Amino acid sequence: MILVDNAKMNHFPSNVKLLSTQRFTEGGKSTNNFENFNLALHVNDDPDRVLENRKILKNLYNLPSKPQWINQVHSSKCVDAASIVSIIEADASFTSQAGVVCAIMTADCLPVFVSKKDGSMVGIAHAGWRGLISGVIENLIKSFNSDGDNLLVHLGPAISKRYFEVGEEVRNLYLAKNSNFERSFTIKNNKSFLDLYDAAKVILEGFQIKSISGGDRCTFRDSSDFFSYRRDGINSGRMAHLIWMIRD
Repeated sequence: MILVDNAKMNHFPSNVKLLSTQRFTEGGKSTNNFENFNLALHVNDDPDRVLENRKILKNLYNLPSKPQWINQVHSSKCVDAASIVSIIEADASFTSQAGVVCAIMTADCLPVFVSKKDGSMVGIAHAGWRGLISGVIENLIKSFNSDGDNLLVHLGPAISKRYFEVGEEVRNLYLAKNSNFERSFTIKNNKSFLDLYDAAKVILEGFQIKSISGGDRCTFRDSSDFFSYRRDGINSGRMAHLIWMIRD
């Protein structure tokens, strides 16, 4: 697992904790293609093994509460994690309450971690190409009701541009929304490749957010570390990405 080092990430406040899991961890229960630390119940893994993995996750990192999981549908919906009493459809969450754990899962899509500089509010978005174009990052940022200079962002592990071919219709959707997305695409042999990391930066820069870290991993390439839907198909597991504030 990766417990993100705050000192390497725009100096996130010391009370803010970020976590991205990997596909393997000591004691993980999943087998076969889900080996060994799949955390998603909606894939073809044994649900009992997934629930055991979630217990390991909570205990290994002494999480202050159970993660507030959401049913991700590639939407733009952003919710207050503290208000979740049962799993709801959304693709981003935020909280201003210490001890509430915002959570998403990915297997190529981009996790976007956000915190106020003073450590009073955090959030996270699940941003694949559909979520990016639909406005999930914008809605998460707007929930902070803060100037961009007061926000810190970290981009977690996602599929890199080299391996993320998309249809020309996807490129057209992006360019119709914002011509600045032109820089996020590479055309090679009449094929379009999308840089999710850069597309997220286009959006974040629109909010005058300058403190952005991450964007140097590839879920498709780094098969020993990450699950990848593009690489493994329907039998891919999911990593979890969590952000929370510790209590003083």
